[in-house]
Amino acid sequence: MNRLPTKTLLVLLLLHVALFGQDDGNMICRQGQVSFFSYTSVENIEAINNQVVSVLNLQNKEIGVQMLMRAFVFKKALMEEHFNESYVESDIYPKLTFTGKISNIDGADQIEAPKLIRGIMDFHGVQKEVQMRVRMENQEDKLVVSGDFEVAIDDFDIKVPPLLVPNIAKDIQVMFRFEYTPYEE
Repeated sequence: MNRLPTKTLLVLLLLHVALFGQDDGNMICRQGQVSFFSYTSVENIEAINNQVVSVLNLQNKEIGVQMLMRAFVFKKALMEEHFNESYVESDIYPKLTFTGKISNIDGADQIEAPKLIRGIMDFHGVQKEVQMRVRMENQEDKLVVSGDFEVAIDDFDIKVPPLLVPNIAKDIQVMFRFEYTPYEE
């Protein structure tokens, strides 16, 4: 039996309590999507992770995201193996977390406008301040937050063997989409 969903829910609960306490206005995304793309002269590298957990509080404008690195799925098993063993070292650094604040939002009437999120990304043993532009929109009974940004592999101490440097992009394009619903205990 796959134990990842149970672990994910436990992590979500801990993340929720740590970030937001018992505040009202919390929203949750249990199956967010994060993907990345890297153009290379040999072969493009892309992967998707559909098991990303996020909590959002519109009252205090805080957001938290957590994902397991081994949950990324690649088209080729060898790429997945290299990603986990040689680059992100998933056994040593199993997850990525992000905690941040949404700026330029003053109420529910301004949700549909573009937003800026600033926060700390903890990835591969490095904590780095990042910012990203996001789109927020109401869709039926969900609040959808999506966007993209670039990550420089040097910023997170990811080592590329000298022989492979020409085949790995220095900046990786990251895309995300979270569909939040009200959090209910």
